[in-house]
Amino acid sequence: MAYLRVSGTKVVDQNGKEVILRGAGLGGWMNMENFISGYPGCEFQIRAALADVVGKEKSELFFDKFLEYFFTDADAAFFKSLGLNCIRLPFNYRHFEDDMNPRVLKPEGFKHLDRVIELCAKHGIYTILDLHTAPGGQNTDWHSDAGTHIAKLWEHKDFQDRVVWLWEELAKHYASNTWIAGYNPLNEPTDPYHTRVVELYDRLYQAIRKIDPHHALFLDGNTFASDFSHFGDVHKRWDNVAYSIHDYSVFGFPASPEPYQGTEEQRRRIRRSYEKKRQWMDERGLCVWNGEWGPVYARKEYEGARTEEINEERYRVLQDQLSIYNQDRLSWSIWLYKDIGFQGMVYVSRDTPYMKLFKDFLEKKHRLALDAWGADDSQVRHVYQPLIDLIKREVKPEHQDLYPAPVWKLSDRVGRLARNILLSEFFVREWAEHFRGKSEQELDEIAKSFHFDHCLHREGLNKILTDNATLVAQEK
Repeated sequence: MAYLRVSGTKVVDQNGKEVILRGAGLGGWMNMENFISGYPGCEFQIRAALADVVGKEKSELFFDKFLEYFFTDADAAFFKSLGLNCIRLPFNYRHFEDDMNPRVLKPEGFKHLDRVIELCAKHGIYTILDLHTAPGGQNTDWHSDAGTHIAKLWEHKDFQDRVVWLWEELAKHYASNTWIAGYNPLNEPTDPYHTRVVELYDRLYQAIRKIDPHHALFLDGNTFASDFSHFGDVHKRWDNVAYSIHDYSVFGFPASPEPYQGTEEQRRRIRRSYEKKRQWMDERGLCVWNGEWGPVYARKEYEGARTEEINEERYRVLQDQLSIYNQDRLSWSIWLYKDIGFQGMVYVSRDTPYMKLFKDFLEKKHRLALDAWGADDSQVRHVYQPLIDLIKREVKPEHQDLYPAPVWKLSDRVGRLARNILLSEFFVREWAEHFRGKSEQELDEIAKSFHFDHCLHREGLNKILTDNATLVAQEK
């Protein structure tokens, strides 16, 4: 078996035949996220808190078992049965080095990543390796696991040096693996100056290519994979590179400006947003990969009788996006494969030990809108509105839109800082205290809640994905 590679606007095999990659991201696994598995704040915070509560040994046992159960052979077999052929594997740099011991490789970091790559290969599924969390934080959000809204990666050369070093180590380890479709060196960068991200990509390209000349690179645009406007002609120095957009539609979230009916104007808005993200690549005849996209879904415990109605609306958004992608023969990776019931193709049953243990806590998290992703802040908006009003009153209008505006509006910024960072950190210990006094066997059972056998399937979503897995327009 030979490597896949990028040729012009396409991903192709060794014979030059187009390979359209369609699948999902394994979010919440080797890069945990609060809305995916139900904790508050950031992964580094809950790992430290759990170690304080149950001890280092038990904490490490729980997280290792969590990683083991989260994706097994049963998951790979199911994924393949849907007709999908590629999984994006997000991971946190902390699996491979410690901040207090930088540039010293932790070989155990490869344990689960190797295992899942091999499971996927066994079932004929390609993988794309995604550095979702980089030293210092590459973006302003929780999923860069930095605990702040300042992306320090762009302000410290040593952080950037460590990213280059890590990709050199990863390239050494995976250079000969042809089931890996490619490397996604940095998830959703937010460089306020728009130029340092291009410079870092150039460093990464040169460093990886010295070790691994074969694997394709999938490079995210700046500002959450939406903006290539400052990339200029840098692509002329790079070969075997695809460019990644993240094409989330506002209509797929609780903050949608209006119910989605699939009107001509709404579909035009979806297409306009998508085309703007890929404009730079289209003008230059470059390959586009949609590395993340997809709606979130209503849950009966929160949305009640409107749950099915809301979800049918979200499926319409999904289908209308796919109609565009099929016309363009686009490779994509929907977000995401597994979670606790908000967005995943499969999700943990409410009858599992984990979900029973955290039932009340999850309800509190939802009411307080502690997570940013798809947040419904209706029950606490009155608390934060006075702060928003104060800023609008006292700050000149031309100074209110701070980067990453316009992706972050003023209300988003206040929500991130006041709820998702400040308020959330007060609940980290409460999350960890749920594990106090648990035996190793009990910790194992809690982690096992995430096993495929204990998950439900989002049938409506999965049917749409299967129906569209290989559905593309004829080549032009």
